Parts: sequence; C-alpha cells; structure tokens
Amino acid sequence: MNAIGIDLGGTWIKGVLMNSETGEIVKQLYHPTNGEKDWKQAVAETVADLRKLSPDNVTATGLSAPGLPDETNQYIAFMPGRLSGLEGFHWGSFLNDDVHVVNDAHAALLAESRFGVAKGYRQVVMLTLGTGVGGGILIDGRLYQGNFQKAGSVGHIAVDGESVSDVTGMPGSLENAIGNCTIEKRSMGRFTSTYQLLEAYKQGDYVAQWVWLSSVRKLAIGVSSLINGFSPDLVVLGGGITQAEEDLMRPLAEFMTLYEWRPGGQATPLKIAQFGDMAGAIGAASFAIQRSISPV
Repeated sequence: MNAIGIDLGGTWIKGVLMNSETGEIVKQLYHPTNGEKDWKQAVAETVADLRKLSPDNVTATGLSAPGLPDETNQYIAFMPGRLSGLEGFHWGSFLNDDVHVVNDAHAALLAESRFGVAKGYRQVVMLTLGTGVGGGILIDGRLYQGNFQKAGSVGHIAVDGESVSDVTGMPGSLENAIGNCTIEKRSMGRFTSTYQLLEAYKQGDYVAQWVWLSSVRKLAIGVSSLINGFSPDLVVLGGGITQAEEDLMRPLAEFMTLYEWRPGGQATPLKIAQFGDMAGAIGAASFAIQRSISPV
C-alpha cells in the first residue's frame, strides 16, 4: 500500500509516493507552482501523476502548506497574504479524495520524527529557519497542533522585548531576529539575503560578523527558552538557513553554553534536519498515514 504526500510551496509543488509500511520513497516529483493562478490545478496534476506511477493502491493522501489548518485538518483556515484562494479551500472535494492537510513546518517535523534525525525520540522541538521561522512540537511521539493549530509557531516568541513587532504583533520575535525576511533591515541595507551575508561573514567582513553573530545569539536565547518550556529530548533545526552548517552550529553551541539551563551539566542535543526540500511532502504522507489509522 502507498501514500501520497504533497508540499505546496510558493515556487514548487513537491510530491512523493511513499510505501505506507516501510516509508520507502517510491517516486518523487517536482511541479512548478505556476503563480497565483494555476497552483490548484498543478496540485491535482501532481497527485494524478503519482497515482499513475503507483504499483499498488494509494490508501492515504496528505498535503502540507503554509498557514493554520482547520481543526479537522481538511483545509488551511488562515494564511493571509500568500496563495490567494488557499484559505478555506477544501482539497478533499477538489481532488475527490480524503485529503489530510497539515502545516508545512509540522510536516517537516513528522518527516524527521518518523524517518530522519528525530527517529526514536518521543519529545522533540523543531525550528525551521528560512524566509520566516516556523516549527513543530512532538509530545509523547505525536504531533502537538494545539488550539487553533498554532502550536509550534516558535518564530513568534520574543527574544528582545524592546524591538519592533513582527507580523503577529510580537515585539522582538525570533523570526525578526534571524529570518531571511528581515536581513536587509538587520544589516541596514548592506545585504539582501542570508546567503549574501554568510559569504561576507566567511571573508571576515566585520559588519557581516556582527549581524550574523547577533542573530545566532538571539537564536540561542530562543532555543534555550523553548528547552526551558518543553524540556525536549532533542531540538532539530531545519530550513534553508541551516545550509550554513558549521557557520551556524559552532557559534550557536557557544551561545547555548551561556543561556541553556543544564541541570547536572546535561545539555539538550541539537541536530540539523536530515531532509531538505522534500521534508514537507514526506511529512504530509506520514501525517495522512497516521490519520487514516488513528483519526484523532
């Protein structure tokens, strides 16, 4: 038996055909999102193509997308400003199938929990560091979605209460501190992307070093706060900014020694996520499999 997972992004739609029992990726596909006009049809074509490629019956279909799903995980209930028409769009009716919809950062956590670096861990916090900062929380081995499906919105915790507010109204948020969306403002117009900032950082540019290390310090404060709040077995970092690898992890480890509460000297392990841009699709398939077996 197979499951289909779809990740709806602003540029690409990623799809996987997964063996429901082993987690093996049978096929994976990329399809352009086609802008604001045709992305719904692009999703339908990706699902249809994966069904044709499946040697066995498809028993579950999941879709990950930005935004907050409704309480029954059938559609995205709240996602202002992106992909016009996504809010309230019922995928099950459109695809004539039982479709399980999940937030994209939650899906990434599920992928890591079932098949990646968080496999075998019961309590996990994940942060996705990219244009913005998202995340997810695993409690007793299960995804915790919370009231209004907002759980894991770790980008909107405060790391500097005297700074400007983010899109949710939170002053000095973690998202504003390290998300790519604010890099130009943080660097006073000197850099337009985190990639550009890091290239200058590697060359010893003092401004780049100041901006980057200030951001990583605030990330350490945020991660330490989450560790205090949830006491997880593991913290996973995903998203495009983790491509910085040691330029991220080395200074982060140093700052964590300053801020993490470590009773008995025990530090919480931090790992970079295993899955790249297919994490959302893999997690969506995993979510659909879980929901088809246990709806609640």
